[in-house]
Amino acid sequence: MENQLKIVNSEEIKNLIYTIRGKQVMLDSDVAMLYHYETKNVNKAMKRNIERFPEDFCFQLTKEELKKMWFQFGTTSENNNFKYRSEKYLPYVYTEQGISMLAGILKNDIAIQVSISIIRAFIEMRKFISSNAQIFERLTSVEYKLLEHDKKFVYCVYIVCIL
Repeated sequence: MENQLKIVNSEEIKNLIYTIRGKQVMLDSDVAMLYHYETKNVNKAMKRNIERFPEDFCFQLTKEELKKMWFQFGTTSENNNFKYRSEKYLPYVYTEQGISMLAGILKNDIAIQVSISIIRAFIEMRKFISSNAQIFERLTSVEYKLLEHDKKFVYCVYIVCIL
């Protein structure tokens, strides 16, 4: 068990966290892989305990969201779980709270330890985003100013060409 747990580190987990509907989530297949379960068994456990999984803990992707993920992340990688999914079986995604809830339902030592690692990765990402929020805000402001300058420049070039 110890060797299996060493493979999963915070950086690897962070690479499995996506932003969908404005929430940081993990795909059911990634959660299952980390927990050493089959995806269908993770989702069965969730459905058997559906009262523990409100929409802000777990939700199913729409066809459009799945297509966007396929497009965004491609399907060439051997490690890419998207290529194994069809639109017939739309994946579920779990938020940090959903992951925490799964830890109480899935009864193996790996699931408990991995849940702790996943929660820590979510916390690290949240800290990174909040500590860099000011930088992101300034970048947005600079981009906006550049767009405004570009519009003015194009307008000036247009005026010069007419004259």
